[in-house]
Amino acid sequence: MLKGKAIVAQGGGPTAVINESLAGVVVESRKVPTLDRIYGAFHGVRGIVDEELVDLTQETTHNMEEVAKTPSSALGSTRDKPDLKYCQEIFKVLKAHEISTFFYIGGNDSSDTLRIVSEEARKGDYRLRCIHIPKTIDNDLVINDHCPGFPSAARYVASAFSGFNLDNAALPGIYLGVVMGRHAGFLTAASALGHKYPDDGPHLIYVPERTFDIDKFLTDVKTTYERYGRCVIAISEGIHDGDGTPIMTKLAETVETDAHGNVQLSGTGALADLLVAEIKAKTGISRVRGDTLGYAQRSFLGCVSDVDQREAREVGEKAVQYARWREEDGTVVIHRTGFYSVEYHLHPLSDVAGKTKVMPDEFINEDGTGVTDQFRLYLRPLLGSGMPNAFRLRNYMVPKVLGRSPGGDD
Repeated sequence: MLKGKAIVAQGGGPTAVINESLAGVVVESRKVPTLDRIYGAFHGVRGIVDEELVDLTQETTHNMEEVAKTPSSALGSTRDKPDLKYCQEIFKVLKAHEISTFFYIGGNDSSDTLRIVSEEARKGDYRLRCIHIPKTIDNDLVINDHCPGFPSAARYVASAFSGFNLDNAALPGIYLGVVMGRHAGFLTAASALGHKYPDDGPHLIYVPERTFDIDKFLTDVKTTYERYGRCVIAISEGIHDGDGTPIMTKLAETVETDAHGNVQLSGTGALADLLVAEIKAKTGISRVRGDTLGYAQRSFLGCVSDVDQREAREVGEKAVQYARWREEDGTVVIHRTGFYSVEYHLHPLSDVAGKTKVMPDEFINEDGTGVTDQFRLYLRPLLGSGMPNAFRLRNYMVPKVLGRSPGGDD
């Protein structure tokens, strides 16, 4: 029975719909008569350790619903990756505040944190229910068909590359856009959903599930440019060579690392700049442009999938229901049924904790430069209704009188 006090926290990178999950937990919890309080922790597990807690029981329903529609993490987030000692501190605070249920919205690191805290509670013979609520734009949680946050980010990427393609068609050249995804290429692959006409870009898509060879890449780019007179490229920040070394470390003279020793891939335009320089130097093509989509992918206001919103709310609601009616800890998992519908199941935390899902082979084409129709069929229903649609002139050409050839500079 869900009773006493509960706490909810948000961890990892923000998304456009993570607050729907927060609202799902809060609103559903307040329906349970045996639950006295639902607390929120500011900045994830760091807020628990520092006792930076807010009483969400007192929040108005109207404001909670408005917050639900707002991107990013309303409670703030954290990149802390707790070890055993850190988790023992979390448990100490939960016990001191007599909290009986811990909801954590986040990715595989968040589920692993819950797993450790759950084990500590059992060791201390303390009744604590731990429920993980999935969230990640990378779509890399195992077992889940997809993760809340990914569909909206994918909608943004597909829309952005549709726009890049239109720009590139008007002023032909080479355009390269770097997309988030250290180990999984789902988000980069979403760029393909902007295709409408046979010659639309992105013409080339590179994901970390395949080895990246710089010489083959340059050949692909030049061949595509010669075929279409232009080339749009979507490339994952996590591309690597056959040894698993990030390409950015092979091209850059110096690289930054984060607090966990990982090469800094997000929040920098270095990879795009380095690849643009390689293309210019090795192909002789002068009009080459590169961008890094960066943090805009995560919490872009006004580019949210309605399917994503609905499911993000429901995983929060189901977390409360499982905490109330099931005598076990776990992670809420999304399973796809039919052409497009979903069911929510509760799996053991260990099934997801610390594991990473990557794109299956059947989603990537044979030469590793694009995606298959199977991926398009997988992603399309997740993007929601009202996807932007680009059109072009049919070009009823007027016969030439002087017979001049096309030309001129951009």
